[in-house]
Order: sequence, then C-alpha cells, then structure tokens
Amino acid sequence: LQQQPCALTHINGELAAFCQASRELTLRVCVVVHSFDRTALTSSKLVDELTTIVSLAAAAILAVDPATVMRRNKPDLSPVTAADEASNREIIERLSRLLPGMPIISEELERPASLAPLTASFGLVDPLDGTREFLAGRNEFTANIALVVDGTPAVGVIAAPALGSVWRGVVGRGAERVRLPPGARAEEAREVVAIHTRPQPADGLVATVSRSHFDERTAAWLARLPIEAQIACGSSLKFCQIAEGRADLYARLAPVHEWDIAAGHAIVTAAGGVVVTPEGKPLVYGSGDGFTVPGFLAFGDPKTAGGIPAHAYQHTRTPAN
Repeated sequence: LQQQPCALTHINGELAAFCQASRELTLRVCVVVHSFDRTALTSSKLVDELTTIVSLAAAAILAVDPATVMRRNKPDLSPVTAADEASNREIIERLSRLLPGMPIISEELERPASLAPLTASFGLVDPLDGTREFLAGRNEFTANIALVVDGTPAVGVIAAPALGSVWRGVVGRGAERVRLPPGARAEEAREVVAIHTRPQPADGLVATVSRSHFDERTAAWLARLPIEAQIACGSSLKFCQIAEGRADLYARLAPVHEWDIAAGHAIVTAAGGVVVTPEGKPLVYGSGDGFTVPGFLAFGDPKTAGGIPAHAYQHTRTPAN
C-alpha cells in the first residue's frame, strides 16, 4: 500500500483529512479526523450526486462488451473484468471528490492487510455486483454505493445498467425507484416513484434467492418457512425486489462481504423493511474482519422477522468447527 500525504480541510463545517491521491488511486483508504455529519450525508443534494455517480458507472459498464471482454479470477475464484474496473474508477474518483476524507472500501480496491475497525462514517462500493450475470448476457447486474454511519448503512444507491433504473434510499426518509438512462444526471430522471415494502401476505411468502450463490443451508432454512414462491435473481436486485414490495424475504446463511449488501440493506430499511443477522440481531458494518458478515436475513415486513419461531433462527447458526 503506497500512501500519499493528507492535507486537512473543512467539509460541511467539520475538519477532515483530504487525500492527495495519485491518478492511479494508490492511496486506498484515508483517515477521517472527525466523523461526517449524518444530516449532511443524507441530504437530498448529496443523494442526487450519488445517483449521478452510479449512473455514470452504469454507462461505463455498458461500454464493455461481455461477449469479448477478457476476464480473470481473483483469489476467491470470483471473476473480474474490464467492466468491473471501469465502474470502479468512475465511482472512486467521483466519490472521493464528493466526500474528500471519507474512507472508501471497494471490492475492487486493495486494502491494507490490517485495518482498524471503522467506527465513524465510511463508504462501501461494489462497482459491479453480478459479474457472472453480466458475462452470461443477463440483465441482473448492478453498481452499488452505500454510506455507513455508526456501523449501519444510512444511504444506499443501486443502479441496474441494463434496466435503466436506479433504486435509492435514505433510512428514516424513504426509498425511490428512478428511471434514469445510464450516463444521465439525476436531474434528468424520467420518473421518480416512492417505493415501499409490503405487509406479509396471508397466503405465504415470496422469497428471492441467489441465482449463483444459493447454498444448502439457506435452502434448508427456507424449507421451514411458509414459502409460496421463489424468485431466482442475480446481484443486489434481490433487495430492490423486496423494497418494491414484489418479494418478502431474502436470506443468505453463508459469509458475505459488506459491500455486497450495504446499499441493499439501506434501501430495504428505508422502504420499511429490516435486515438482520441470521440470529435476528442488528448487522454491524466496519468491523475490520475482512469486511464480511456471517450471513443475513432481509424482510420486507418487520413483523415477519418477529414471527419466525425461535427454532428457525437456531437453525441458522454456524456450526462449531
């Protein structure tokens, strides 16, 4: 990790460390001197700027032809392409200028071998979630930005490039679906619609499940619940389906990186839902433990979470080694 010097500047009345990073973004994480104010981070103007950033990232992804793009596998065997890298550059460069001094953790940025827990505000970025779907020619891939405050996602923005849509949410203020052509600015939106989760239906739950990562433990847990239908889908679009009221539940009982779920977590919560650990407790982000969580449960209706029998939650616990 090569670090460049940081200079102090005032952002929204607070002292922060402004990163003098090179064009190659050799400085990956900056230390914030004072926490960013929640009010400033959740302002409508800032959310519009984040919307524009994911729109530009969406255009960068679509500029890459999945049929001919070169791909390589990362150490965890997940694929990465020029589309992932182009989206990452677009997001990191613009987000760093928008919120100078804020630590940004991205799937496609190197991280120090040891990073202290982040207890203030920071950004989580997944520049291309659903790379497998992108390469397969499906439209289920997304660009994701989340702002985390005090360990919890407060703002989430998700763009689906192939669908021309953006979902965004601010916890405590609501969520929206925006029809926005990739590359357009937020103010050029063709449609902005408030979205809400739905109450638990009486005739059974609709569960969204991963097209590429549907594991046996999750399948066994869902089998204990009154599931009326399952929707297989790639990427963070599963959270968007819950936020729009088209599904009721999304579970994953296997470790997952925080950048994969933070934006969706914020949007579901902003739309009226809840996202918890497999044991039904609050998820905490920024622990520094590889930026992973042991799994999660996302519910459109918080009453659904409270109505699940205790033995079902016990079934989600990771067995001792």
